[in-house]
Amino acid sequence: MTKDEILKFQPPVAELLGREVLSVDTENGGARLGFTARPDFANRHGTVQGGLLAAMLDSATALALYTVLPADQTAVTVNLNVTFVKPGRIGPFIATSKLVTRDHRYGETSGELHDSEGVLVATATAKLRIVPRKARAQAGIAEE
Repeated sequence: MTKDEILKFQPPVAELLGREVLSVDTENGGARLGFTARPDFANRHGTVQGGLLAAMLDSATALALYTVLPADQTAVTVNLNVTFVKPGRIGPFIATSKLVTRDHRYGETSGELHDSEGVLVATATAKLRIVPRKARAQAGIAEE
């Protein structure tokens, strides 16, 4: 999919996470995204709650696969493995992701999340199931 096609299918959670698609690699499968962690994302330590960092990485790793799928296909995450490296502070983040491997049914991707100073905050690997876009709409699942 092109960057314009990807932007056409922005889900509501992308707005919540302050997601901005910065660049996509439609040849090899990859993406660079910006996210903004708002003050209400904070945990009791004043850093970003881990589940929200994981959501950012889920979005980024999925997008790496979307970049090589035709417009009539999409994918759903079946496994997301996140490793938290450092606490994430409220503010901007940059995620990079790449396609590792894929066949006609599944794709595997990886991603990194860095804070505004370039510090690695978390990494992830993901396995995604490739499905027809129409099947998702029929099931009442919002497009991503």
